[in-house]
Amino acid sequence: MSTDRERVLKVEGKPASLGPDLDIGEFTREAKAWSACPVPLLPKDIVRQSLSAGIRADEKDRVGTYFQIDHSVVFQGIQKVFEGKIDMMSTKYAFNKYGWFKDYWWKLVQADTDKYTALAERNWDHGYFIRVLEGQKVTLPLQSCLFISKDGLNQNVHNIIILEPEAEAQVITGCVVHPNVQKGLHVGVSEFYLKKGAKLTFTMIHNWAQNFDVRPRTAVFIEDGAKFVNNYICLKPVKSLQMYPVAYCKGVDSKVRFNSILYGGGNSYIDVGAKIVLQGAGSRGEVISNAIASDRAQIYARGLLVGEHSESKAHLECRGLLLSDKALIHAVPELTAKVGGTELSHEAAVGKIGEDQVQYLMARGFSEADARSLIVRGFMDVSIFGLPDELKDGIKRIVDEAVKGTL
Repeated sequence: MSTDRERVLKVEGKPASLGPDLDIGEFTREAKAWSACPVPLLPKDIVRQSLSAGIRADEKDRVGTYFQIDHSVVFQGIQKVFEGKIDMMSTKYAFNKYGWFKDYWWKLVQADTDKYTALAERNWDHGYFIRVLEGQKVTLPLQSCLFISKDGLNQNVHNIIILEPEAEAQVITGCVVHPNVQKGLHVGVSEFYLKKGAKLTFTMIHNWAQNFDVRPRTAVFIEDGAKFVNNYICLKPVKSLQMYPVAYCKGVDSKVRFNSILYGGGNSYIDVGAKIVLQGAGSRGEVISNAIASDRAQIYARGLLVGEHSESKAHLECRGLLLSDKALIHAVPELTAKVGGTELSHEAAVGKIGEDQVQYLMARGFSEADARSLIVRGFMDVSIFGLPDELKDGIKRIVDEAVKGTL
């Protein structure tokens, strides 16, 4: 639509550089059309599943909602008090509404990166567009849900978020499948633009299925004094997940932080990382990963810090907890200093639950099972995300439910 089609066609069979390769032909593109309606009027099982990914059908404590099922947009809207201050709609609608929208389309993520970006360009199934206008401070979250209801479906979304100068917002995105869905492929391309002084906290909760494959492709551009906080939570086993978002701290005093809590069970193959490029004076970055692997799961926790300005600083940290002798956690830290004066650091620790910790808690009246559960809960502590209480409490409940199935 706005890219060099010939260039994209050349990479339709190109595997990603990381993660297992997939046969895209195994997934169907046939999906029924869903009619638009208020979220509370959707089937109860869909409403219930979306709640497990942090999406509130009643929109309590939410400023606006975007809800997509398969290839159909079923709801998009914001509270009346924010009309004229926030845009929230399908990217297809935005493309038709705004002539300038093409200036943000496939600019940070390249459509010819691999077979998955090429798939998203060739078969584009909406996605959300969020824009917070200059100076607007949105204290309650906006929410978006990308739902898959059909087994074996391929869903490709392209999301754009723009925060104009001095704007502030929180966004929670839930990606979730129907209980009857076991297999499928979700490709999510996301491009974020934070202009001067803007602040965005973006929290994404993935609630997929045992045989599901997921390929997000994300990039962020951060201008002077802007700050981006990305919180990622994956608590349900997947067949494979591979994502490696990149943030460009272009502006003076620009800041970024990637937090992730990962749980891999069964035969899950999870390859999650983040890359930060420090380009502006005073730019700062952090990548913090907490990973838990059980059964025969494999988790690769990656991080790449690139210092391109002498007055820049970043830190990379990975903690891993093994709940099985057959599970694997591999921390892959990389530091690249291209100029003198940049400060880059990393630390990593991977191991099992310490028996001394279990014995300590048992000596204080806990059963062995409760002691281990308490340690896992502490490992999944969402307080590192720095979320407001109303959002933190909801995510904590999601984590508590997930912990019940880990031991």
